[in-house]
Amino acid sequence: MPKKDIHPPYYPKAKVHCACGNIFEVGSTKEFIEIEICSKCHPFYTGKGKIVDKMGRVEKFRKRLAKKEELEKQRNKKNKK
Repeated sequence: MPKKDIHPPYYPKAKVHCACGNIFEVGSTKEFIEIEICSKCHPFYTGKGKIVDKMGRVEKFRKRLAKKEELEKQRNKKNKK
């Protein structure tokens, strides 16, 4: 049981408005909440997500990984001799 007069009021049916127009209810200490993105419009949930490769970052990572693996192979060959 919460202590009296120290907790904010709880709204079990607080309205949430998303920038995409979606409206839903959640429990919150705020009666009205505005958000920019929700599960109806987020690329992860809609399946429209894509990898944005600015300046070849993914390719740079893959090159570094390949170089590291090659060095490990060379070290293993030297250690076996």
